[in-house]
Parts: sequence; C-alpha cells; structure tokens
Amino acid sequence: MNSDRVFELIVPLLRGTARRSREERRNSFRAEPVPAQAVVFLGDSITQVAPLGEMFPHIPAVNRGIGWDTSEDLLARLDEAVDHPAAISLLIGTNDLHTSRRLRDPGGIASRLGAILNRIQTIAPGTPVLVNGLLPRTAWYAPRLRALNEQYRAIAERSGSEYVDAWPALADPSGAIRKKYTTDNLHLTQSGYLAWSDVLRPLLTPYAS
Repeated sequence: MNSDRVFELIVPLLRGTARRSREERRNSFRAEPVPAQAVVFLGDSITQVAPLGEMFPHIPAVNRGIGWDTSEDLLARLDEAVDHPAAISLLIGTNDLHTSRRLRDPGGIASRLGAILNRIQTIAPGTPVLVNGLLPRTAWYAPRLRALNEQYRAIAERSGSEYVDAWPALADPSGAIRKKYTTDNLHLTQSGYLAWSDVLRPLLTPYAS
C-alpha cells in the first residue's frame, strides 16, 4: 500500500502515544530561552531531527520542531517557541494531511499558515520569516502538495515573507521525493537534509556569525 495512505490510517491512531514526549519537549522550550540573534527553526519532526549544526555550521540556529505537530499545534505554542529571533525558518503543514479528517482541508491548512505568520509578526514584529513550501512525499500526494504550495507562496508574498521552494531539489519527475532523500517517503535522510540546506543556505547567509 502507498505509504501516504498508510500514514492516513495509522497516524490518527498512534498520535496519542506521543503526547507525553511532545509535552516534555514543549516544556523544555519554556525553560530554554532563544539566544539573542539566533535563527529559529519551527516545524514538526522533519525539523526536530534536522542536524542543524551540520547543515548550517556558521549560523546560530535553534531547533523548535516537535514531532507530530500540525499547523494547529504550532499555532498554539508560538508564544513560547519564538523569543526575539534574528529570523525564522518555518516548515509546517504536512502532518495536517494525515493526522485527522478535520485538519486535511487545504483551505484550512492555508488559513492556519496565515494565522501563524500574523502571530509571529505580533509577538516578534519585523522578524524575517522563511516560509518553506511543503516537501514532496509520494506521487499520490503530489497534486495536493503542489496546490498547497501555490497557496503557501501567495500567503508568503502577501505577508512580506520569503517563500522557500525546495521541491525541485528533492522531487523526481513524478513529483515523489527522491528515494535517496527519504527514509519513508516523508522524513529525510542525511542527503535529504543536505539538499534542503543547499536551498536555504543563501537565504540564511546574512545571519552567519
């Protein structure tokens, strides 16, 4: 069976088992303020396990990713995740597609992205935000991901944020993530993270220490 179909079936059943670890990580953010002038990476498990030190060795980067997070979850924890950053890299929304039927509507996902950007500008006015488009998964998901990314691009432009398009670097001609870049058609391998960092790095150069 297609892995994205599998995720749609099992993730709603398993998500509750991670509640404690997710809350512990969220609590750790409250106890660890973001260093001054750091770039904050916001997102889900793709961000949480990202080797940011290897990806951006000359950039003071802080990881604020939490596995299983949806755009709704991130919106609820923004105030404690964002603390006077130099810039923010935002990658969120792919879990919405398989976590619950209530969250899967593309219009709802786009609306929550807009709400996240609005909230960031309320709690950290003037902070530059890099809005990462959703990364490729299987070819079965490609049409909805591409459509969502067009909405992400438009929302980023309206908000004055920078849209980051890593799709061409990661996807094969069918729209699926290239096998060498993924462990399960969702999460990234070391090579996948390096490919993503190659796209982000020029945009983060101004924040190098």
